[in-house]
Amino acid sequence: MVRMETPVCDFGWKAVDFTLPGVDGKTYSLKDVAGPNGLLVMFICNHCPYVKAVIERIVRDVRELQALGVGAVAIMANDPTEYPEDSFDNMQALARHLDFPMPYLLDESQAVAQAYGAVCTPDFFGFNRDLELQYRGRLDESRKETAPESVRRDLFEAMKQVAETQRGPAEQIPSMGCSIKWKESVVGSGSL
Repeated sequence: MVRMETPVCDFGWKAVDFTLPGVDGKTYSLKDVAGPNGLLVMFICNHCPYVKAVIERIVRDVRELQALGVGAVAIMANDPTEYPEDSFDNMQALARHLDFPMPYLLDESQAVAQAYGAVCTPDFFGFNRDLELQYRGRLDESRKETAPESVRRDLFEAMKQVAETQRGPAEQIPSMGCSIKWKESVVGSGSL
């Protein structure tokens, strides 16, 4: 397991459209998940200890952000051949178990993860209503262990600010997690 950190926020970078299958049997695109005040795109998976440490907080924050008009989507781009815990069936089970308030999508080709420049799980991309990037930081100070309840909710506070002002905070702390598990064919291709 390789630990990675996300790069700094490229303010104004435009969200890339996608068409991906969800664990609920529906297919989703960018317009299907965007909210009137913004959008949170998250690259997560089932097996990563960094995701496991915060998944319940992700669900909590998404519910609260949806009330502020921020849409959300979770995308799993790992190669489930190498990591069976990230299989589509296991994605469905996790979404049911935690009653995901957001679509959980499979990026089987890994093209969407590549287009976004996703590097780890979890990797958070917070966009304003014009789908311009305003946040590329951490959820909170959790690592492989869940941080105390009293810590600052970096992602929530940043996306609340985006919902209210359409601008993200200037100061952002990178997210940290396991590297995306790229397929051999994707690693060698160098392109979408």
